[in-house]
Amino acid sequence: MEIDLYQVDAFARRPFEGNPAAVCPLTEWLDDATLQAIAAENNLSETAFFVREGAGYRLRWFTPVAEVDLCGHATLASAWVIFNELGEAGESLRFSTRSGELRVSRTGEGLAMDFPAKRPEPMADPEPVLAALGLAQGDVVMTDDILVAVEDEATIASLVPDMAKLATLPGRGVAVSALGRDFDFVSRWFGPKVSVEEDSVTGSAHTSLVPYWAGRLGKTKLTARQGGARQGQLTCEWVGDRVILTGQVAPYLRGTIRL
Repeated sequence: MEIDLYQVDAFARRPFEGNPAAVCPLTEWLDDATLQAIAAENNLSETAFFVREGAGYRLRWFTPVAEVDLCGHATLASAWVIFNELGEAGESLRFSTRSGELRVSRTGEGLAMDFPAKRPEPMADPEPVLAALGLAQGDVVMTDDILVAVEDEATIASLVPDMAKLATLPGRGVAVSALGRDFDFVSRWFGPKVSVEEDSVTGSAHTSLVPYWAGRLGKTKLTARQGGARQGQLTCEWVGDRVILTGQVAPYLRGTIRL
């Protein structure tokens, strides 16, 4: 059996920026153990698999160790592959996923993803979170991720978290963010619990970050940058119970998996 493999950099203007994702178009589903083994072999933060279903696609995402409910950068990467490598002529795509129906549309700024928004709530005991991050203070709230807002963009760049401690915290991962100089907000995301110590651009985390910063800044359209040593950027819009995330994609590699 041969399976096409694409590796692209999502939320990137050129290769080696943004967040790399593997994308594997399928004609029919393989068993879950094989999908997980492929994701582990790829050893990227996410591998996306999709199968055409009627007028849309069924889309699934796997880290090297587990299937996840939502992944933004691998959705962006999958849409780019469908539009640019598989010849989709339409202006929008519909994906059926574990997080419901997701839509991706072409725009003049890139590809726009329509995701469900998540409203952060205060966290009862923030002290273990701050200790794991080496921070004395911060505003700590939670959705499926823990969000920590700090006052200074320089604090984001200098973070050296204790990954062992982060892995014991509730939720999927930890996003630390601050007001930016060149962007409305900047962030980094850590997910040792899902074998991703740091993700360079986490689209799904912005479904929580955007409502948080939109509320603090009093605006619904925001620019964002995420990452430490490797970074990417996106534009965001909060629309009621939805978040629109727009980014660009840079292709890197095309290959064949032989099973």
